Amino acid sequence: MGDFRSILPLCEGEQHVIAATQHLVKALGASKNLDDDLRKILSQLDSHLSAMTILSPESRGTGFREVEQQFKWAEEKIRGWESNQSLMWDSDPLEASEYLKAVVEIQTLVEGLPRLSMSGTRKQKELLNRAESILQTAMSRLEEELVHILVKHKQYFELGNMSFQYCGKDVVYDESFVSVEDMRIEEASQRNNSGNESVDCVPDLVHPQVIPHLKSIATVMFASSYDQEFCQAFISVRRDALEEYLVILKVEKFSIEDVLKMDWNCLNFEIQKWIRALNVIIRYLASEKRLCGQVFEDLGFLNPFCFVEISKVSLLHLLNFGDAIAMGTPEPQKLFRLLDMYEVVADNLLYIDTLFSEEAGTCVRIEFHQLLRRLADSARATLFTFGNAIAANASTSPVPRGEIHPLTRYVMNYIKTLPIYCSILNVLLKDQNAAASNPVAELENGLEVSSMAYCPMACHLRSITCILEAKLDSKSKLYKDCALQHIFLMNNYHYMVEKAKSPELKLFFGDEWIREHIVKFKQHATSYERATWSSALSLLRVGSAGSSSTSKTILKDKCRGFIIAFEEVYKSQTGWSIPDPKLREDLQISTSQKVVLAYRNFTGRNSADIGEKYIKYTTDDLEKYILDLFEGSPKSLQRSRSRRN
Repeated sequence: MGDFRSILPLCEGEQHVIAATQHLVKALGASKNLDDDLRKILSQLDSHLSAMTILSPESRGTGFREVEQQFKWAEEKIRGWESNQSLMWDSDPLEASEYLKAVVEIQTLVEGLPRLSMSGTRKQKELLNRAESILQTAMSRLEEELVHILVKHKQYFELGNMSFQYCGKDVVYDESFVSVEDMRIEEASQRNNSGNESVDCVPDLVHPQVIPHLKSIATVMFASSYDQEFCQAFISVRRDALEEYLVILKVEKFSIEDVLKMDWNCLNFEIQKWIRALNVIIRYLASEKRLCGQVFEDLGFLNPFCFVEISKVSLLHLLNFGDAIAMGTPEPQKLFRLLDMYEVVADNLLYIDTLFSEEAGTCVRIEFHQLLRRLADSARATLFTFGNAIAANASTSPVPRGEIHPLTRYVMNYIKTLPIYCSILNVLLKDQNAAASNPVAELENGLEVSSMAYCPMACHLRSITCILEAKLDSKSKLYKDCALQHIFLMNNYHYMVEKAKSPELKLFFGDEWIREHIVKFKQHATSYERATWSSALSLLRVGSAGSSSTSKTILKDKCRGFIIAFEEVYKSQTGWSIPDPKLREDLQISTSQKVVLAYRNFTGRNSADIGEKYIKYTTDDLEKYILDLFEGSPKSLQRSRSRRN
């Protein structure tokens, strides 16, 4: 069948345009550098222009009859599919091509019929009304075909090797700083192994073979001014596909109020899902934007508009969840997830700016930049809330046996996890600890040591331990026994040093801090010995003993007094505890060297004057008994082990 444009009379200007275009097409076709596809396109265009023959004035009288005949063919082709329940592109692509050709014929009629010159306009208007009606029918059918193609040929976004595992152990403690065990920090390795694939890998969301079908439908519908209907149908299907993918990622829709009321365990789980979902969705949207480009590439500004409309509902849901977390109460247990959220938004911000670079995506870009700022503010507030919580800890009962305070365990395990967020924290804490920063690097063996110990995060970690030290000092006053105060502080400072020496923290605390705090716990060990043994050992210090009965009595009293003092120490201090075996052994050895040596010298010089009956314990006994100290289980001395054996 012919083209309506070969029937409709053309004005002289239109004839000249067609003739010039034909000349240009023939000139291009003569080039030897054309590939087969372009040569085929030019050939088809030349045939189409040739068909647009110019009617002479004599032929115009018969033009309307020919238009009616051509319209009848196109109408039959379109009406023939009204009762057909099958889908054109499923049945026969050639039939679909013929259908589109019929639609183009109707479009041409609707555009050109008003120009047809004839006497009277009733038939013209009648035919025009029929053409517009059949065109509307065809648009509805094409919209149905569009939806079917998009749904049937949808391809699921495969994650491939992308792995976003945020399921390491969290440093989560009760607000009252209850005792916790030391933990292995596994999160660092899991975060380092979590994939963060490039958006350059863009899988297809719709099978590539149907892209030409979608483009042909778009071209015809846009030419008929049904661009809004096409876009609405396309956006609706693709938006549903994106929301379905969020369901696959198990992302639920919560209101801000729901999030703010959520208990921590549930919230922690939802945050982990959110982090993974955001990482994946950004990569999904790269594929979505490419699909929009493939379909709308020749149709102007609608490409970014449709992409934004497809994306923004799901992105708004993710943004709302992020905002709800950022506006929640700053609590120390939330810090790590806040930092995870900040990191995933920061890492994807460049992708977001690229995906939504056009004016239509301005609102999306702005919302993500604002979310990043809100997460940063919330993380900073949480960091300082953590320090305030340490200072405000108001437990009034001393820790049994002088052991490590739960607060010490809490703080040191908490900060041991922070170095995996070093780069983020240095950004967030910039200028917060300027006064504590020192631009001069340490020197060790004449070599410059890494200046990590002076970065913002390192300064903040040390400021936290300063708060902890002040709090431990006040808590030591809860013990009535001065010697036990020193055991408590020795235990806690030693624990802090051991944590600071760990691979995670050593670079940030630095050798100088570690040396200073080794000195501190050793000073408390010395102070313990002085507080415990000074008065007892003073009994063993005597001048040259005389032979008088008075001198013997004094020596016996001194020996008896020492034994009583030793038994009292044994009874109480076997119940004290030094959890670290090496620290306990060191203090036992140091104590033994002082006590046993003084006892040996005293009894060795004065055994004849004192008498065996008053020397209740041998030096071997004392050495063995001292090894019972600080085991955390109170014991009493009855009599000499040597004498029992």
